Amino acid sequence: MNPCRGAARTRGDTFMDNGHRGAEPRHGQDPYGTPPYGRPGPWAPAPPVQRPSPTPPAGTAVPAGAAPTPPGGTPAGLPGEPLRRYDPWAAPAGPSAPPAGTPARTAQGPSAPAPGARRGVRTAAGAALIALLAGTLGGGVGVLLERNGAFSDVHLPQTTVTDRTAAPGSIAAIAESVLPGVVTLHVRGSGSAGTGTGFVLDEQGHILTNAHVVRPAGSGGTVQVTFGSGDTARARIVGMDSGYDLAVVKVSGITGLSPLPLGDSDAVRVGDPVVAIGAPFDLEGTVTAGIISATERPITAGGEDGGSDVSYVNALQTDAAINPGNSGGPLVDLDGRVVGINSAIRAPELGRGLPDGQGDSAPGSIGLGFAIPVNQGKLIAEQLINTGRATHPVIGVTLDMRYEGGARVASSTDDPPVVPGGPGDEAGIEDGDIITAVNGERVRSGEELIVRIRSHRPGEELRLTVERDGEPRTLTVTLGEASGG
Repeated sequence: MNPCRGAARTRGDTFMDNGHRGAEPRHGQDPYGTPPYGRPGPWAPAPPVQRPSPTPPAGTAVPAGAAPTPPGGTPAGLPGEPLRRYDPWAAPAGPSAPPAGTPARTAQGPSAPAPGARRGVRTAAGAALIALLAGTLGGGVGVLLERNGAFSDVHLPQTTVTDRTAAPGSIAAIAESVLPGVVTLHVRGSGSAGTGTGFVLDEQGHILTNAHVVRPAGSGGTVQVTFGSGDTARARIVGMDSGYDLAVVKVSGITGLSPLPLGDSDAVRVGDPVVAIGAPFDLEGTVTAGIISATERPITAGGEDGGSDVSYVNALQTDAAINPGNSGGPLVDLDGRVVGINSAIRAPELGRGLPDGQGDSAPGSIGLGFAIPVNQGKLIAEQLINTGRATHPVIGVTLDMRYEGGARVASSTDDPPVVPGGPGDEAGIEDGDIITAVNGERVRSGEELIVRIRSHRPGEELRLTVERDGEPRTLTVTLGEASGG
């Protein structure tokens, strides 16, 4: 027998039958004395390198018939343990499958992580979740504390403007220039009291206001003036005229006054912007703005004392808010010049104009305010300052105030309807004539005729359109003069 061939066949038989026939060899003693794992003989091939396995602890019993365990190796020919080639670069292999009949252990698939790896993943996931919850909770608590000022006071952003100058012609610029010349009047007397407005006419202390504002102080009352600076002073009445609803009072010993410039009310046009300044409901220094809604609007106001205090005004109409307390205040244009004296507002429940300071029954603004044209106010103010009284232009006739459709000349007393030798008599006006127009402007009632006439001055000539016996004719009349009250 060829020693090399016999040795090779013996190794092959041993590998194939491992685990089935046991570890007992089927041939005789190797003539060359080569043990299974001893030192090879001169022609015997080197045995295959076995994968090392841990050396059993000292004192562990070795099963009978088991081959000796080489250092670091697995016993050759152990039942159920096939020999495997050792690869020093391969990862350690998992535990081998147990023999048949051995209780099964949990198998780990080729892609399943090891138990230690699974514990690491769970630990990392838990840590991430805790970090997320802690961050969210911490952020919410931080925002809550910040909003409640736990860390610092809240400071909101804000823009600041220094040395702001109002644009010329703006409402702010008008208010800045006009307010120093506007005053508030507190009047007491005759068992009543009220608040109104006025404005400074000159440096001598003359102040223009409405007659119905100072009327309560006419008999032993008092008029106290409050300036824009807050200073107060006692004023005396220089004169007043109920027919025009204008009055002048004067303060003495006051310096640094700011007179308001007077404009031209004849130049005012519908739609012009205007500003009203006054003390509505005792709120001094109130500024409102609007436009001129109409010009030459005939209105009558007053009439508390049996008609003796009725005022007839060919007024400027404005939608600037005017309320009780605005009476006597200035209506100014965009240049800050006075074009009117605020006097009345529309009272829809009464159906007529009502002085805005006239008791508690006066309504608030509905956008229908009326101002005496400053041209008329200037004329009356000059007369009151110079003489203490004002004069009215007249035509010397008596009118039927109940007639509508024109101004009908008639008398309900024994007095003649046309004053002999008066302006109307000289112009040819007769009893029963109906005056329908003044200088081409229609007249609908006796009140409107008075308003039209009083918007002119004594000595002026007017063209009157008169109906007599159903026929129109034109008469020219030169206005006379009468003292007012």
